[in-house]
Parts: sequence; C-alpha cells; structure tokens
Amino acid sequence: MLRYSNFRRVAICAFSVIGLTFVFTIANAAQSQRVLIGYVGQPGSSSENGVKRGIIEANLQGEFLGVEYRLVPLDTILTLEDGRPRVIIVATADEDVVRIADKSRDIPVINIKSTSDLLRAMCLPNLFHTMPSQQMFSDALAQWRTKHSSSAATASAWHRKFKKYAASQLNIRYHETFATDMDDEAWAGWAAAKLVADTLIASPTLENEALLRELKTNLAFDGQKGIDMRFRETGQLAQPILLIEDDEIKGEAPVRGVVDITDLGSLGETHCPK
Repeated sequence: MLRYSNFRRVAICAFSVIGLTFVFTIANAAQSQRVLIGYVGQPGSSSENGVKRGIIEANLQGEFLGVEYRLVPLDTILTLEDGRPRVIIVATADEDVVRIADKSRDIPVINIKSTSDLLRAMCLPNLFHTMPSQQMFSDALAQWRTKHSSSAATASAWHRKFKKYAASQLNIRYHETFATDMDDEAWAGWAAAKLVADTLIASPTLENEALLRELKTNLAFDGQKGIDMRFRETGQLAQPILLIEDDEIKGEAPVRGVVDITDLGSLGETHCPK
C-alpha cells in the first residue's frame, strides 16, 4: 500500500511537472514569432501550391520552436498591418522579378519560376533562384548525350516518379494536399519556403541583411535530392538535374562517368560576369 508520505511526494512531483509544463507553454506562446512569407504569382498555380506545401511543413517544424509561418499573397509590395514579409517568393515575369527585388533591397527575394540565364547574370544582391537556370538544363543534357547520343531526354528539376532521398514521400504529401503531381515549379516553391524555414531554425529573429548573409554563406539544403545544395554568387541554387524520357527518369546530372557526380559546378554558371 502506498504510504501517505510517499503519496504526498508523488503528488507534489506531479503538480510540479504540470506547473512547469504550463509555465513553459505560456512562455513559449509569449515568445512565439510570426514570420510572414510574401508571394507574388498566379493564385492556385503549381508554384503557389509548392510554396503552400513548404509553409505547411515549416509550421509543423515551427510549432516546437514557437515560430508560425504565414503566406501572404502580394499584388504590390506594401507594408502590411502586422509587419513586413521576411522573404518574398516570386513566380512571375522577369521584369516583375527585377522590379520587386529592386524595391525590396533589404529582403531576400526568391525566384521559383523563371529559368532565364540573363536574370542570373544580373547578380542582384538580394535575388535568389530555386528554379534551375536554362544553362543548367542545357549542361545536364550535354553531359547525358555524351554517353547516350541518341537519347531524346529532357531535363527537369523534379518528377513525380522520383523516389530516392525521401523524394517519394514529398511527392505523396504534395499529391495528398493538392490532388495533383509535384512538378518543377511546385518543387521550386516548396524548396524556397522550406529552406527559409530551415535557415531560421537556429535564429528565428534573422531578417533583412542578416538573413541575406545567412542564405548566401551558411545554407546547406538537401531538398530531397540527396546532396547539400547552396546558393552561388549568382543567387542560383546549385542542384542535381533529372533526365526524363518517355515519362521515366533515365538518369541524373551531374552524369556519372562524364563528371564527378558531386560536381554541381558542372551545371550552369557558377560566378557573376566580370
């Protein structure tokens, strides 16, 4: 039988744990931060859906850290009632990308749609690109055709049948959310939101120039592609490319036997024009 003194000690411990949990919960709620992620692009597009999926996953992570991510569609760059966006994700025409980056020079702007090499060559200091450049796609195809000269493959950032590195789970999560398959723009949107959240894990208060520096110098983002990916001097996210033929994944670039498979520098321009 449990003696009264022992019972009293157990009860005190239980109430102490409950009290500490309550205090921690209140303190965590008081310290919670809202991170606004601005979005400029077509509503309901795969680009926006990708960003939304990234925000969902960021909030699952942020729940334990007292950080809430909120997606804010923007028609124009305005000061919102509850603060400025920490990052702006854009899926629009090149001229609009440049205009937005120019008007928001202290905020990271992430392009998730355009493949323009010229946009990368501008090397705008606050502009990043999760969508691969056209040159990256061209280099991937050139490597592939070195070994498969008659191939009619095309180059893609993503494919619904990609399974390695937990890619299949990402495809499943996206399909369950939107009842459609993840494509290049959806992956680029997801990656943009997710890499921002991953960057803010250690320092949720990072913003403006400090956040820009962190993205440029300390990013190591896997993106379900099996290798750490970083932003180049041009703002481009270096990354592997998939080779697709007859709706099947035939290979990946960097292409084994042509270059080192970890040599992401073999795909696209790595530095700004002199």
